Amino acid sequence: MWSLAQKINKVNMVSPEQALPGREQAIEINDKHTVFDCELNHYSNQQSQSKHIHRIIFGMGCFWGAERLFWRNKGVVCTSVGYAGGYTKNPSYREVCTGLTGHSEVVQVDFDDRQTDLKELLKLFWESHDPTQEMRQGNDIGTQYRSVIYWTEPSQISEIEASLEAFQSQLNQNKVPDAYSQTVHTEIKVLEAYYFAEPEHQQYLHKNPHGYCGLKGTGVQCIW
Repeated sequence: MWSLAQKINKVNMVSPEQALPGREQAIEINDKHTVFDCELNHYSNQQSQSKHIHRIIFGMGCFWGAERLFWRNKGVVCTSVGYAGGYTKNPSYREVCTGLTGHSEVVQVDFDDRQTDLKELLKLFWESHDPTQEMRQGNDIGTQYRSVIYWTEPSQISEIEASLEAFQSQLNQNKVPDAYSQTVHTEIKVLEAYYFAEPEHQQYLHKNPHGYCGLKGTGVQCIW
């Protein structure tokens, strides 16, 4: 595994043929959410039956800071961190870090549309990281750190696309000197599979308040 990882540039997506096979056994999550006190194991991939609860998945670099960003937002009812967008089934963090799974580090966000909406969450997403960077966020380099949005309901697509267009327009107008480029490289597609990250990564910055957080926006606002 490691010799192959050394041969593959970590900023290039691994092919399905080269990706690690993974395993059938999912990572066990038996703890409750340390902020919301919800049962993460039950939460898993089962979305609430309430018509007011919706789900969206964001990747914006290291998932520790991203999860904290969203659990602090009013109307968010549960979050977890995991892996999505790649090929390996039930990967480990160690495997994701090799660049041989194709997954991005992501935060899964459930929100109540009576208290917040997708537009507010998208604004938070665009303004809190640098989506112009390809396969990295700052010093965190690799495909696992790429900017992504994975939607779970077709009705979310138009709002996501409108927000992308608005943020790109603002980038074009502002010419941010610290941005990696002036073009958004965020990957946007339907969520195919979400895999929990290990228990120690869940709500990491709530358990370790002074831990690492690499979130840094461009300074550009998303207005639409």
